[in-house]
Amino acid sequence: MTGNLPKQRWHFNQPNQQLVQQFSQLLGLSPIMAEVVINRGLDVPEDAQIYLDPEKQNLPSPLTEFPDLAKCLDLLLGAIALNSKIAICGDYDADGMTSTALLIRALRHLGANVDYAIPSRMQDGYGINKRIVREFKEEGVSLILTVDNGISAYEPIALAKELGLQVIITDHHDLPPQLPPADGILNPKLLPPNSPYGGLAGVGVAYVLGVTLAQKMGKLEGLTRQLLELFTLGTIADLAPLTGVNRRWLKRGLKRLAQPQILGIQALIKVGGVDKKKKTLNSDDIGFKLGPRINAIGRISDPQIVIELLTTEDETIAFDRARECNAVNQKRQELCKQIEKDAINLIEAQKIDYKGDRFLLLLGEHWHHGVIGIVASRLVERYGVPVFIATYEDEEKNHIRGSARGIEEYNIFDALQYCDDLLMKYGGHKAAGGFSFVTKNIDSIKHRLRQFSHQLLSPEHLKPLLKIDSKISFEEANFELIKEIETLYPWGIENAPPIFWTSEVKVVKQNLTKGGEHLQLRLKDDSGTEVKCIVWNKSYYYPLPPVIDVAYKVCVNEWQGNKTVQLDIQGFK
Repeated sequence: MTGNLPKQRWHFNQPNQQLVQQFSQLLGLSPIMAEVVINRGLDVPEDAQIYLDPEKQNLPSPLTEFPDLAKCLDLLLGAIALNSKIAICGDYDADGMTSTALLIRALRHLGANVDYAIPSRMQDGYGINKRIVREFKEEGVSLILTVDNGISAYEPIALAKELGLQVIITDHHDLPPQLPPADGILNPKLLPPNSPYGGLAGVGVAYVLGVTLAQKMGKLEGLTRQLLELFTLGTIADLAPLTGVNRRWLKRGLKRLAQPQILGIQALIKVGGVDKKKKTLNSDDIGFKLGPRINAIGRISDPQIVIELLTTEDETIAFDRARECNAVNQKRQELCKQIEKDAINLIEAQKIDYKGDRFLLLLGEHWHHGVIGIVASRLVERYGVPVFIATYEDEEKNHIRGSARGIEEYNIFDALQYCDDLLMKYGGHKAAGGFSFVTKNIDSIKHRLRQFSHQLLSPEHLKPLLKIDSKISFEEANFELIKEIETLYPWGIENAPPIFWTSEVKVVKQNLTKGGEHLQLRLKDDSGTEVKCIVWNKSYYYPLPPVIDVAYKVCVNEWQGNKTVQLDIQGFK
């Protein structure tokens, strides 16, 4: 049995050992965790202290950081005083829906006359549009407040101004060459690069606005905790960078979420299978249990379900909406599984030379727009190349819409920009994007993407990159290490969970799980320590050879009240 192994690139961090000893003594960390902290780019003890305890940082007031915040507060105070109608325009992803719910809660608490609208993923696509602006005008709205969108919506905002409406944009996406003519704009991309508020997601900007408005009105009591719960849920679900104020507020928020005040989050925790005995939730509880149930709604159902879930004060409604989220998420999982299977069959049947092209462009006839982005991420993991995955937008097959996901050395937004004249619409950032084009352009787009990908990527880049923190033995992968890892939560984007490695371990036992998707292992290292391991969603590497090097995260597995150390395998050689 020789087995087959992933073709990965392992990058070994090698921090200065003197600095490791210094950090270990100064910060009271084990040498292993001192290495982890240094590998996160922290080489000054004061910065490491703030990283370990974000509450020690002296935070500047958001009023001094966001140039338009005072103006936005005045506009909202005026609208509340006159009982003018305020309309929130959100987005259909977890960030947009939690932002919308957060500001609905804040403004209702402050006595505002507030309503909301969220564009349809299928009919409208992303962001505020002219139809929504005209409907707001007809409904007697005086002030439009965008959340998690709006910064690129020049024409709809210009129309709102022509119709005599006031507009506040709160967004966190990249700035276009020309900003819309809004009355006030709150966007962390307008702040200095070193601002602690620079990594806020849309829900973070909404949180700043909601809290400062309540402070100004002297009505913060009874509101902060609810807003913090929504900030925490939305920030982690949106994969925002866990740096600056995000890290500080999330450390607080994850403790609160273990016993949430918001009924909808209580219900979501129950249906999502989160351990009710936990004193603090972690980013995985949101990333894998709560976030997907919210995101699934925005992908294939009606966002109103989530807004009701997160704003209701009725326990029955909360549980009904949470169960709907659960059912839709199960449907989303089935759709993802089927589309992924179809995509793999397509690659193999057509013998697509993705390594020669240095990217994948796949077109499926009846794939669901709402989930193809998730499938793109899985295909990137499997094949190690940037993936552009698309489906027809209309019955006549004249138009195609898709999603893209990239690798470390690739910029998806730049790739789409390189095809600018061939696309109808596109947007995104370095790691992900969306696009649409007329069907007849597909061959030209393939050619253009091949040109772009060859300029940027060498064959070596086509192996997925795994960043390793430290070499340890299985004996050191214990509960003490897990306890230390947990003190540095939350882990996530720009603060990746530590990955350790152990060389030349024996595969004592290996088998596939009941459904055949995951691989269960028992491994033994040269100290004789044996440990249980899991390899999620990668059954295609079965069977493994008898001796391997392994890279892994150290986790706790709980079964029928018993806790054991389990390694979550990230790679093997």
